[in-house]
Amino acid sequence: MSSSYLILTTIIIFLLIFLYISWIFISNEIENKKETGERRDFLYTASYALGAVGLGAAVWPLVDQMNPDASVKALSTTEVDISNIDVGKSITVLWRGKPVFIRRRTQEEIIESQNTKLTELKDPQKDQDRVKKPEWLVMLGVCTHLGCVPLGGKGDYKGWFCPCHGSHYDKSGRIRKGPAPTNLPIPKYEFVDNNTIKIG
Repeated sequence: MSSSYLILTTIIIFLLIFLYISWIFISNEIENKKETGERRDFLYTASYALGAVGLGAAVWPLVDQMNPDASVKALSTTEVDISNIDVGKSITVLWRGKPVFIRRRTQEEIIESQNTKLTELKDPQKDQDRVKKPEWLVMLGVCTHLGCVPLGGKGDYKGWFCPCHGSHYDKSGRIRKGPAPTNLPIPKYEFVDNNTIKIG
């Protein structure tokens, strides 16, 4: 049983105990004063309180089932060992059902990407804003036009090329030519250590 159900059960038990003690106290007061008005007020209050608890108990499982289960939470992050990636090489990993390109760039690729003028870009973005370490480029491998998977090392800019409709990306994953409206997206990621990247 999850902790949320235990908390809800505990609250209901305490509320029932409180209502029972209140009922005993009011009943004794009514017998002493012989007034029925207070007893009627108590019954209304108790009915509303029990109705609210019952409604909460009925709604809680419906709300709680909307939370992601353990398998979904496990897929929300992926750790990737990057120690075996040589300079100038790329790997593709799967994260949340989407491909993620991880490229270890050469010094020439880094310099070329950093020296690109923003006025030449369809979706202006500095290379420094797309990477956490200049050597490593991590981005979603999904074309921003219609969601195809671009091919690495292809196209007019030798970055990525989407064969579906001809979008050309440079070595920083920025759109340079074709129908794609924006650059290849950068997922949330961090370097756990020098050999591991955590995506998500």
